[in-house]
Amino acid sequence: MSSEKVSEKTLEYYDVVLRPVVSEKALSLIEKSNTLTFIVDLRANKLRIKEAVEKLFDVKVEKVNTSIIPKGEKKAFVKLKPEHKASDVAVKLGIL
Repeated sequence: MSSEKVSEKTLEYYDVVLRPVVSEKALSLIEKSNTLTFIVDLRANKLRIKEAVEKLFDVKVEKVNTSIIPKGEKKAFVKLKPEHKASDVAVKLGIL
């Protein structure tokens, strides 16, 4: 029964982070401030976004800023701790 709870939690993480943002601004944030940008579920709060990114990409998150964009989606700016590089995660995602 505990293995079912673990798989449900992992599924929730995939439900929180919908997709990475690939734009000129997002790429400059990766290089300049070690920050990844994602489109996330509207219902997700900063703590849930932080947990999801840490579990999915095996990194430590310093802080999360969120914004609702005009398209009605929620954008999350996830700053990683200095010991982890956003560019490494971006390469895994196929952004760089």
